[in-house]
Amino acid sequence: MKRFRRIGDRLSNACRCWYDAETIVDDPSVSSLRAAALNVVVTDDTLTVHLSDGRAISVPVAWYPRLAHGSVQEQEKWRLIGHGEGIHWPDLDEDIRVEGLLVGRPSGESQQSLERWLAGRI
Repeated sequence: MKRFRRIGDRLSNACRCWYDAETIVDDPSVSSLRAAALNVVVTDDTLTVHLSDGRAISVPVAWYPRLAHGSVQEQEKWRLIGHGEGIHWPDLDEDIRVEGLLVGRPSGESQQSLERWLAGRI
């Protein structure tokens, strides 16, 4: 098992800390952040990612505005990146990390960036 160092607190129901691979901390929440994505399902209101450890995590699709604005065809065209550490939607220029889903982190894209992207879709 990889050992990690606590590098700062983060408010979240899923995990209280960020980690990196420098100093030892035995924390079971770290291994829960290491699961890989296997499959993705996008509905009108939910993004569900099935993980390699048997879990499935569902979050509001509204957390990811590009994904929410995408057509069904664009939402269904995804690929795993980084051995399942993330999901990429090429037609939407959207990347979502499994770790972000597990800690409850929505998109950090600014409103201005989203508006520029939406204007370019017309």
